[in-house]
Amino acid sequence: MPTIAEQLSSYATALHYRDLPPEVVHHAKRMMIDTVGCALGGYTSEPSKIARDLASTVTSAQPCTVIGSGLTTSPDLATFANGVMIRYLDYNDGYTSKESGHPSDSIAAVLAASEMAHAGGRRAIAATIVAYETFCRIGDAATLKYLGWDHVTNGCIASILGATRALGLSPEHTHQALNLGITPNIALGQTRAGVLSHWKGCAYANASRNAVFAVMLAQRGLTGPAPVFEGENGFFKAVTREPYELEPFGGVQGQPYKILECSIKRFALGQYSQTVAQAALEARQQIPNLNINDIAQVKVRTLQKAIDIMAGDEEKWHPKTRETADHSMPYATAVCLKYGTITQRHYDDEHLHDQELMGLVQRVKVEVSEEANRRVPEAMLCDVEILMKNGRRYASQVAYHKGHHKNPLTDAEVEEKFRALAKELLTPVQTDALLDRLWHLEQVEDMRQVMGLMKI
Repeated sequence: MPTIAEQLSSYATALHYRDLPPEVVHHAKRMMIDTVGCALGGYTSEPSKIARDLASTVTSAQPCTVIGSGLTTSPDLATFANGVMIRYLDYNDGYTSKESGHPSDSIAAVLAASEMAHAGGRRAIAATIVAYETFCRIGDAATLKYLGWDHVTNGCIASILGATRALGLSPEHTHQALNLGITPNIALGQTRAGVLSHWKGCAYANASRNAVFAVMLAQRGLTGPAPVFEGENGFFKAVTREPYELEPFGGVQGQPYKILECSIKRFALGQYSQTVAQAALEARQQIPNLNINDIAQVKVRTLQKAIDIMAGDEEKWHPKTRETADHSMPYATAVCLKYGTITQRHYDDEHLHDQELMGLVQRVKVEVSEEANRRVPEAMLCDVEILMKNGRRYASQVAYHKGHHKNPLTDAEVEEKFRALAKELLTPVQTDALLDRLWHLEQVEDMRQVMGLMKI
C-alpha cells in the first residue's frame, strides 16, 4: 500500500491540463482571477508593505515577480509577499470541511514556481487544481483546529504539490519535497485565537514560502525524513493523532474535482460569516428607515464551528484590530445592520471606535443551531432575527450565500469584484488587458507575461 506522500506525489505529477474537463478549467480561471484581485486589493496594507520591503533586500538568479510593485526577488520571498497580499483582506475563496480554509492562498506558490520554470498558463492551471485537490482532500480527512493546529499546516502541503507540478518535477523529487516541507512546518492554532494580529493574514503566505523553499531543495537532490505521515514520530502521531486515508482525487474513478466545491466570497470577512452577513442584510431590508438604536437585540443562530471561529471568545465582541473584526460574527452583523453593507473600509479605526456601532455589537446574541450542525459542510445555514424595542421581529434564513458553490457568482460578478479591487491601482486599460490574459490563460506561453501585466 503506497504511503500518503507517495499517493500525493503520484497524483500531482500525473495530472495534466489535457486531462481536465472544460468546466474545471473555467472554474480554476475564475478562482485565479478572484485571487489576483484580492492581492491587488491587499496591496496597500501594512503587512504587505513589510513583506515587499523584506523582498526588496534580496536579488536572485531565479527572479520572481511581486504583484503590483513589479519588483523581482527570490522565489520564496516573492511567494511570501504575494501570499500576504492575497490573504490580507480575508476576501479570497473558501472551502469548508473537517478542516476548512482558503486553498487559493496556494496560488502564490504556483505563480512563483511557474515563473521559475518559465511555464505556460496550461501548466499553471493544472498546478492550481493540484493544490486545490490536495488542500480539500486533506481537509476532508481530519480536523486540526480542535487539536491546536492551524489550517495552514495543510496549506503547506497543498503549496508544495502546486509548486512541484508547476516546475514539472519527478515523482521522487515531489515525494522528497513533501518530506522536507511537512517535517519542519507545523503551525500553531494560536494564530486565530484571542486578539488577532497581522500574522492571521501572513500564516498561509509563510506556509507557502516554506513550501517553495522545500521544493527548491528537493529539486537539487536533498532528501527528507520518511515516511513523513506514517512514521514513528510523523504527521499522524504528532498532528492528527490518528491515521487517515484519502478519498480518490478529482478525475480518478470518476471523482469530481474539489475546486468545484470551493466558494468565492461576496464580503471581505471570514467565510463562516458570509451567510450571517447576507441574512442580516436581508432582514434589514424588511425594516423601513431603520435606526439601530431602536434594535433591542439581534439573535444569530448558526453552526457550532462557525461560532467557535467567529464568536468563540470575548475579543469578538470587542475587536481592537482589523484582523479580529473581520473574524467577528457580532461585528459583521452590526455593521451590516447599521450601513446596509460591509466592505474593507468598515474595519478602519473610526468604525472600531464607533460607540453606537459597538453598542449594537453587544446586543448581538449568538446561539448554536442543531439544524445548521446537521447540514454542515453541505451548507452554512444561518438564521438572523432582529427584535425591535417596539416588539416587532424581522428575520431571514440563508443556507447558501451568494458566491457559495451552490449559489455561485456569475462570471460578470467575478469581474465586477476584480475591477472594484483593482481600480485604485490599475488603469482601466491595464485591468482589461490583465483580465483578458487571465480568462485566456491556456493561451499564455510563459507566466512571466501575465505577472508583467500586474505592475502598477
